[in-house]
Amino acid sequence: MDRRKEELEKKRQKLAELRRAREERRAVFESQSNQTQSSSSTSASKDRKAIDELVALVLGERPSTPSTGAVSDRGSDTGSEFTASRPASSNFGYSIPGTPVSESNGHRSSIASQPAAPATPVSAPRYVAELTDFQTVLADIPPLEQVVYSKEIQTSEGSFDAPQRSEDEIRQEIMDELELQEKQRQAQLEEERKRAELEKIEEFQDLTEEEKKLIMTSPEFLQFVDTSSKFVERALNETYDFMKDYTLGIDVDSDENTGKRVKFVCDFWDEKWSRNRSVTDVNWSTKYPELLVSSHNKNPATVNEPDGVALVWNLHLMDRPEFVFHSQSDVLSVMFSKFHPNYVIGGTYSGQIVLWDTRAKSLPVLKTPLSAGGHTHPVYSLEMVGTQNAHNLITGSTDGFVCSWQLDMLAQPQDYLELLHPSHNKTDEVSVTCLGFPDNETTTFWVGTEEGNIYQAGRYDQAGSKAGINQTDTYKGHYGSVTGLHFHPLYGSVDFSDLFLTCSVDWTVKLWRAKSASKTSSQPTNVTPLYSFEHADDYVYDVKWSPSHPALFGSVDGNGQFDLWNLNADTEEPFVSTSVGSGRALNKLAWDKEGNKTAIGSSDGRVYVYDIGEIANAKPEDWHLLQKNVSEMIANQENPGK
Repeated sequence: MDRRKEELEKKRQKLAELRRAREERRAVFESQSNQTQSSSSTSASKDRKAIDELVALVLGERPSTPSTGAVSDRGSDTGSEFTASRPASSNFGYSIPGTPVSESNGHRSSIASQPAAPATPVSAPRYVAELTDFQTVLADIPPLEQVVYSKEIQTSEGSFDAPQRSEDEIRQEIMDELELQEKQRQAQLEEERKRAELEKIEEFQDLTEEEKKLIMTSPEFLQFVDTSSKFVERALNETYDFMKDYTLGIDVDSDENTGKRVKFVCDFWDEKWSRNRSVTDVNWSTKYPELLVSSHNKNPATVNEPDGVALVWNLHLMDRPEFVFHSQSDVLSVMFSKFHPNYVIGGTYSGQIVLWDTRAKSLPVLKTPLSAGGHTHPVYSLEMVGTQNAHNLITGSTDGFVCSWQLDMLAQPQDYLELLHPSHNKTDEVSVTCLGFPDNETTTFWVGTEEGNIYQAGRYDQAGSKAGINQTDTYKGHYGSVTGLHFHPLYGSVDFSDLFLTCSVDWTVKLWRAKSASKTSSQPTNVTPLYSFEHADDYVYDVKWSPSHPALFGSVDGNGQFDLWNLNADTEEPFVSTSVGSGRALNKLAWDKEGNKTAIGSSDGRVYVYDIGEIANAKPEDWHLLQKNVSEMIANQENPGK
């Protein structure tokens, strides 16, 4: 601001000086013009008189008498003053010899201007003109130039602005500025490069052993290595060859086309988490077909590790589990939530229900309390019933209770049902080892017990029956603890959802037909199985229907045998029998959603995966053929003598 004020003050001073100079020039010009006008008027009158006198001399006209009235006609317009006041001829270059000259020759005007004497006439001398030659010199005198000024400011417009520069100057100035900026940028880059080199030298300094150990044991580093290595291992274990044209139909594995063979895919084992632990349950994810979860009991050789673990395995990650979940007690049953793909649910030996989330850490995000509000004995069975918007978790325990839970609130069960039956020898409680729901059924279920009986039960009071065990109908057939129970899936052209399979430690697998919940018996009735499969030579630990073939089911036993039964082919011998692993007992069996693969949990801690191949592919006539075979079984049951 101060600089701007100084510039304005300087401009005001300069304008004042210009005004003062303009006033001075105007005064000088006015004085010169006045002098010029006066001199021009005097010279003009003199020139006029000289011209008239010269003309008169040339013509020879002179007054004859010096009388007052004798005045020449030519000189009448100028008067006697002009004649008397005419200068001598010598002033104009003329010489009149012989002419007497008096003192008044040069000033005739004084004589002529005096009044003439009225009385006495005076005779004037007569002059005779003498003509002589003379040379005329013509002088070209330029006219006086008139300088006219306007009343405007005599300074040019923009005289106080910066002078206009040419295009070349502007271009040169721009080039100089760009060159300067480029030099500055290069200098800055050079400085940054030197700084980066210095930082790199400092960064690449060797770390001490303590620093290395601190970095390698930090949680952030371990989590980064664990996460990134999983992605790399998945890519390396991918068997799909993108360079191969699979549409040609050649080079197909012969095992898949073999009618009575199953193909071993892989087995999962982890040195830390699988050693000295048995697999207690396996389950496939319904959302991600490559994921399966296995539950394990306690490792007696370690005291610092958690008692129970649940391991999530990935078919593209063979060497280690995808996720490891911990529990304070042995995990006896496990499953993926049907409606929450990230949830893993486990039932423990202490009676707690734990909920893990794959997006969280290894500890449970929710769990039931260790109190009388839930289970107090081992939980061997888990079932999810309902729909996406209304579903419940049903758990059964050997304490004789069946509980219904909401996954977002495990503090207390939503429903609490105690299963009692008076036929028990010591206690009225029914020790539940397994339970199952038919498809599209959420209230009526069947439970297998430790004494070998199977009971129908209801969660709510219904017309003609109360909540709890149906006291009249008892499914008798096993002579030992029931280890597995599974209902036929509801799919295909024929409904077989009333059929269910059970297995027991009595070395048998039995096929049952469930009675309708609305058609209960009025008096105690023993329901017998439709068929008994007695091929096994050891405890049969699990049995499951195939989700893709109506007549196909699988069973696993204590001898390490995996048997596939096809009711349409043979009921006396398994369709395919395979020895799994080292011959250790096989505890659990699970089919994937498509029915093409099975996961088998072994007592040695390994999880084996088998590809069933074409055995799992059903034909259209299989439903009707199974219906025919089941009808024959029902007829044989009703008429055992025939």
